[in-house]
Amino acid sequence: MDTTDFMKFIHTSDWQIGRTFRFVDDDTLGALRAERVEVIRRLGQLAQQEGVTHVLVAGDIYDHETPAENTLHQPIERMRQFADIKWHLIPGNHDADQPEGVWARLARSGLPENVIAHREPGPVLIDEAHQAWLLPAVLKRRHVLSDLTAYMDEAETPPDALRIGLAHGSVTGFGGEVEAEHNPVALDRAKRAGLAYLALGDWHGFCKIDARTVYSGTPETDRFTTGGGGGGETLVVTLQGARAEPEITRHRTGRYTWKKLDDVVLTSEQDILALEARIRSIAPDNPGSVLVWLAVSGLLSVDDMALYESVLLKRLSGAVACLRLTGTPQLSAGLDDLDRFGPGGAVRTAAEQLLARSDAGGEEGQLAAEALQRLFVFWQEMGAQAR
Repeated sequence: MDTTDFMKFIHTSDWQIGRTFRFVDDDTLGALRAERVEVIRRLGQLAQQEGVTHVLVAGDIYDHETPAENTLHQPIERMRQFADIKWHLIPGNHDADQPEGVWARLARSGLPENVIAHREPGPVLIDEAHQAWLLPAVLKRRHVLSDLTAYMDEAETPPDALRIGLAHGSVTGFGGEVEAEHNPVALDRAKRAGLAYLALGDWHGFCKIDARTVYSGTPETDRFTTGGGGGGETLVVTLQGARAEPEITRHRTGRYTWKKLDDVVLTSEQDILALEARIRSIAPDNPGSVLVWLAVSGLLSVDDMALYESVLLKRLSGAVACLRLTGTPQLSAGLDDLDRFGPGGAVRTAAEQLLARSDAGGEEGQLAAEALQRLFVFWQEMGAQAR
């Protein structure tokens, strides 16, 4: 092998085509599922941009083992469009290679020449010019207790070959984890097997175990996080030789941004407007690409509660792709606030009864407080319409 040369490839995983997100409406679900397919086109474009001819996909191409026919062929057809790129696929725990499963169906329908499904372990020469050999680990069941990468230690390849492992599972002994319950991968597998790089899938965020052992994460984010590490990235890996440390660059490929904001406490108009500004700042040029999960609490006056309803439940829910709420601020109302309903009448009487039950507390009090909140909001909206 010419050691002055180098090999570049893309490492990605966990596409999970066909995934369902149960907390969003039908329109948003359709958009999220479509983007998991569309990101494959961005991977192909990244490969062309970087001069890469091999894309390694470390498992979970599909979200489950029995996708519909349309779902089955969607990723294959996107990869077909990049005929100058070789796409190397292995099964993951979501799409294990079971009899008459997804991989058997693909084999019967026929794959494009540039899409290679690795269904058996063993060294495969993927780049003769660089003497690059791929060592795939293949899940035949959703969960196994043995380390399917163990064979790599003894797998024979020519001297000074670039040995690249490809696997889907949980590294044991990392981050305080003593032993992975399912699909374990030895912490030092790359060292034991003389791998130039071990491309892993299963974790959905980028995670570098060591210089040669890396999880790419999913290329399109699929979960809420309070910080980073939620996916949406793809790795470009450069190998200068079998013994040189890999050069890894992270590229943003995800369209959607998922953000979880814990412990949002609202007690004033300023808090509400600050929260709105914070959410809009996540992607100011494209708020429609943002999914937000808020854990909300606090105590708001009648006027501030109306502002909360207007800002959070109307303006922001229409601006972002998804606004998911856990909890709600409580209404702070007293007898003086009831004057908004006038000195008497049926509505005033109902409001007084709700306020009394709310002050009593308990589950019934919570329901009464929510009903009183709705009554205030409704009354204010009716007054605005009358004006």
